[in-house]
Amino acid sequence: MTDTTAAPPPADFNLAAYLLAANAKRADKVAYADDRSELTYAELSRRVRSFSNVLRTSGVRREERVLLLAHDTVEWPVAFLGCIYAGVVPVAVNTLLTADDYAYMLSHSRARAVVVSQALVPPLEQALTKARCDLDAVWVIGATGDPRHHDFTADVAAAEELRDPAQTHADDAAFWLYSSGSTGAPKGTVHTHANAYWTDALYGRNVLQLSADDVVFSAAKLFFAYGLGNALTFPLSAGATTILMPERPTPQAVFRRLIERRPSVFFGVPTLYAAMLAAPDLPSASDVALRMCVSAGEALPRDIGERFTAHFGCEILDGIGSTEMLHIFLSNRGGDVRYGTTGVPVPGYEIELRGDDGRPVRDGDVGDLYIRGPTAALMYWTNHEKSRATFQGPWTRSGDKYVRRDDGRYVYAGRADDMLKVSGIYVSPFEVEAALVQHPAVLEAAVIGREDADGLTKTKAFVVLKPGHHPGADTEQALKAFVKDKLAPYKYPRYIEFIAELPKTATGKIQRFRLRERERAHAP
Repeated sequence: MTDTTAAPPPADFNLAAYLLAANAKRADKVAYADDRSELTYAELSRRVRSFSNVLRTSGVRREERVLLLAHDTVEWPVAFLGCIYAGVVPVAVNTLLTADDYAYMLSHSRARAVVVSQALVPPLEQALTKARCDLDAVWVIGATGDPRHHDFTADVAAAEELRDPAQTHADDAAFWLYSSGSTGAPKGTVHTHANAYWTDALYGRNVLQLSADDVVFSAAKLFFAYGLGNALTFPLSAGATTILMPERPTPQAVFRRLIERRPSVFFGVPTLYAAMLAAPDLPSASDVALRMCVSAGEALPRDIGERFTAHFGCEILDGIGSTEMLHIFLSNRGGDVRYGTTGVPVPGYEIELRGDDGRPVRDGDVGDLYIRGPTAALMYWTNHEKSRATFQGPWTRSGDKYVRRDDGRYVYAGRADDMLKVSGIYVSPFEVEAALVQHPAVLEAAVIGREDADGLTKTKAFVVLKPGHHPGADTEQALKAFVKDKLAPYKYPRYIEFIAELPKTATGKIQRFRLRERERAHAP
């Protein structure tokens, strides 16, 4: 039987030291592999300790921040864990943002140093002309020839190892992640050393049950809370091997790793699973070695999960987590997957659905999702108002709407900001989207509210068609009829607009607020 009651970490606890010590007997085993190189557990330990010493000798002090703007290569975990080992706080940021975004994050975090991939130096340089920060150093992964920059690889190779980790407390700030911005400006979310430990103790060990024999591949990037657990905390805790992919996760890029690297566990997001199934070069089940897949970021449509399992013979464990809670707290379990639901609470977490009055709602009614568990962030940096609104005593308000069924499983109803009231009744955009994507012509869909001539809210769908299907009045009427046949009549989309692609965050979440902005801009 799986142990769901893990012991807490000791008060004096350093996350990086803990993960390195867990693999001291696996010196020759491959910890990470990217397109260029492999890193054994022994070499990972050496480089982490060496970069810690580089930071110390460069004048970066404990609790100061280092911006980590890097693609997913073997240097990423070295930089991240090297900071934590030294008691320095890495701030992992999205690699697909603008120079203005990076200027904001540099200023907001008061970063004292940066670790950056060579390809991302140009936007960083632009950001530095606007940022309010005082940098001690910029380390570049890949030489630039610029005397202002340090060569990350060369400096790490030349440095002696820092023998002892910083004497940090389990509740000390260990790292920051910026929220993905699916509902507006990103927020600097501060996590502790213990938070990452608990994500593995509760979800990694009990739900994933990874072993040292697993090969792990996460399409979700390391800068994303979901990807950080997938490709760092969980595989390092289990002694597994992790495949890293620096480029964007297109279906073809993912297929190549699934076939050539043969991972046993794959982590994706719903939009990627949908795109994979629609791709003409979808590999067969015999071409891959998958035993388990995981989905998060947004709710997985039932049809996508069922078709994926029918093709590959492999379950997708759909779950929900958040940057604020660091990883998944509500999930399906292996052998007990019910597509169309987000499963049940991960042991160690408590869930409440509350109405507008703050009281728990009945099963079957839509409520705001609140979570209580040991992985909640400390705060949003320099944002007291939003911190108090989200972190309410032991509870964290997620901003998601859910329904709890009679069988105890939870069904996603949408983001609180995205919910629609049509004819006085709440309509979940996700429910309409899930119906639309079951149509054989539809690749993706996003639903928002649009006011009609009388000022009443009606549903509008933005639809991305699969290759070979064409927009037009006939297709529009067919989709409306299709949804009417599956849902209550008042829920079908009164308006449909065909679009080439949906606006998304780098983590694959659909940005419905961008669609609402687009709609307002085109309103008469």
